[in-house]
Amino acid sequence: MNDCLFCKIRDGEIQGDIVFDDDDVLAFNDVNPQAPVHVLIIPKRHISTLNDLTDGDEAIMGKLFSVAKTIAAQRGVSEDGYRLVVNCNQKAGQTVFHIHMHLLADRVMRWPPG
Repeated sequence: MNDCLFCKIRDGEIQGDIVFDDDDVLAFNDVNPQAPVHVLIIPKRHISTLNDLTDGDEAIMGKLFSVAKTIAAQRGVSEDGYRLVVNCNQKAGQTVFHIHMHLLADRVMRWPPG
């Protein structure tokens, strides 16, 4: 995906503040944080939206949650709590069309979120 911001970060074309990197998943601090801890967690394989998941993608989606748990523990926010958000398409707030999970923490979260 030539125009995908997150693919460019994945490929090193754009610098990201990387906090986790393995064969399948990349995580980096959000450049416009909405909480003191705001990390974006992406599958390295480009998948535009949740609607584009196919059979077999359950493993990578599960791994995003596992990585979120690891990062929350590393950041010391596991016990106080954190929020995970995945938006699907424009009306839901998705602005980068590469599946990503927001990990937000270290402030009080309200409900409903908006």
